[in-house]
Amino acid sequence: MKLSNLLEKLEFEVTRGNSGERIDPEVVEIKDVVNDNRKISEGSLFICIKGANFDGHSCAKEAAEKKAAAIVVSQDVELPEGSDIAVIRVKDTRYAMAFISAAYFGNPASKLKTIGITGTKGKTTTTYLIRNMLENAGHKVGLIGTIEVIIGDEHIHAENTTPESFALQEYMAKMVEAGCDSVVMEVSSQGLMLHRTQGFTFDIGIFTNIEPDHIGPNEHTDFEDYMHCKSLLFKQCKVGILNGDDVHVDDILEGHTCKVQTYGFNEDCDLRAINLAYIHKPGELGVFFDTDGFLNMHAEIKTPGKFSVYNALCAIAVAHNLGCTPEEIAPALKEAKVKGRIEMVKVSDDFTLMIDYAHNAMALKSLLTTLRDYHPNRLICLFGCGGNRSKLRRFEMGEVSGRYADVTIITSDNPRFEEPEDIINDIETGMKKTDGKYIKITDRKEAIAYAIDHGEQGDIIVLAGKGHEDYQEIKGVKYHMDERELIQEILDERK
Repeated sequence: MKLSNLLEKLEFEVTRGNSGERIDPEVVEIKDVVNDNRKISEGSLFICIKGANFDGHSCAKEAAEKKAAAIVVSQDVELPEGSDIAVIRVKDTRYAMAFISAAYFGNPASKLKTIGITGTKGKTTTTYLIRNMLENAGHKVGLIGTIEVIIGDEHIHAENTTPESFALQEYMAKMVEAGCDSVVMEVSSQGLMLHRTQGFTFDIGIFTNIEPDHIGPNEHTDFEDYMHCKSLLFKQCKVGILNGDDVHVDDILEGHTCKVQTYGFNEDCDLRAINLAYIHKPGELGVFFDTDGFLNMHAEIKTPGKFSVYNALCAIAVAHNLGCTPEEIAPALKEAKVKGRIEMVKVSDDFTLMIDYAHNAMALKSLLTTLRDYHPNRLICLFGCGGNRSKLRRFEMGEVSGRYADVTIITSDNPRFEEPEDIINDIETGMKKTDGKYIKITDRKEAIAYAIDHGEQGDIIVLAGKGHEDYQEIKGVKYHMDERELIQEILDERK
């Protein structure tokens, strides 16, 4: 492949080695594209990426010595004397990598309907809802998100919510090859900040909601920065579908370049939910509602609360934009399930048990207040907190559970390099600010067994924090642990 084909949508300057002599990119042939110095080989194009802990620019000399054809840089680099490697100077190598990767894989996004979802909460659930609806209408849909990447029948464990641009383009190319006509993906604020989704324009961009999160040394400097990064999606999509009830929606739309549609409960929204009714049966919680606005239909979802209605409204709006009918949308909504997101697990006719990923105070409060609307006999919350993470999260989650649950079972999550009992004691510090009842059981299986054995008629039991995860991380080792399997083992033992 000619270098010029990879650079056609970028501003750049190409020079030879240390000489500074200009080169025509038409005459440089590229065998492959890499951003990992361990994968450099003769004829490669090596992209120097500056990360939090390592700067690829330090490997420029190594790339020349391994006879790479070219390197992409954003700063001066050291090269061997007499090197004739092509040096491509760009303003930002991450931004350039997105466009280079898209060209390298044949611009696969142009062959797919692309749907990107950003927001603090609801991204994962909404991606699966949209995929279910579109597949129900006869589309073949790829998925990229926090839990996994789905390409046809292949399920690949996800490392990041939004992969690096090279991996993202590679996944989309494989989707095209597998016969997919659409892809729905979670677009994190980090992914937008680091240009992972550049190189193409989304057909539909979605905003679910925003609250302070991901603010820290290696993430966002403050809430304004976090919000700004989320807003970038609406300068990179054709149609923006946004939660019109969110107080920050106007900030998210600042400088937008897309056509805008809104969903929510307010009368100003283009698609509204009306006539809500809660479903509460043993082992099942859900909502009935009707829609009003640009589409009128009756909907039923088997997950609880208003936030489930928001997710469903968003998915309905997307499906409608892509030509799906109410007759195709309704059954897909009713049957949609997402692993570890308010996932009901039937264990008894007396009480309801669910698994959810809520792993910070904000998410836990949202979940518990939603479940309160179903007037349980008792609301029981089982959770732990991750080791080597902020102690503040532990205090906050303990306080939230103490205030909103009737009984809290404090247990272990991923202790990492800390002692589980130390983490549990930190959670207890937050609990003690409330009058909430609680018990401490370090072993997570024992804690779940306690919850099941002590379940009463009409209780709702939440196993929070692990969600889709199927491991427990202890002292640097990930041990297999799936809560669904633990529940089944407990039930088998009780027989």
